[in-house]
Amino acid sequence: MSTRVTIHDLLTEARKGLRRVDAHKVQRAMQQGAIVIDTRTDEQRRLQGVIPGARQIPLSVLEWRLDPTAPLADREISLDDWIIVVCAEGYSSSLAAARLQLLGFRHATDLIDGVAGWRAAGLPMLSA
Repeated sequence: MSTRVTIHDLLTEARKGLRRVDAHKVQRAMQQGAIVIDTRTDEQRRLQGVIPGARQIPLSVLEWRLDPTAPLADREISLDDWIIVVCAEGYSSSLAAARLQLLGFRHATDLIDGVAGWRAAGLPMLSA
């Protein structure tokens, strides 16, 4: 019989393979060509704003839009790109970045504390 895994176990395991970055490092990484992918819902973006330059890809289709073998893949994104996944608070983005690493995106990671961390750092937000 297998032992039940909790969401906390999944999150801890996912983060073991990530080199998570804070908001200021994300801002610098974007200037160096990193691709920031915002997985929040339209409603969250409307209420919280958006990070300038971030691409909006819903979490429900993230892997389908990034995996180069998928028919709907964004052909501008390669397995070698530095991908930084963003969510509201940095939880679902960690799980998503770990899944992207499984797909071959070696440089996938996420923003510590998500958009909440970006805002707390006083970095600019745009209206959705």
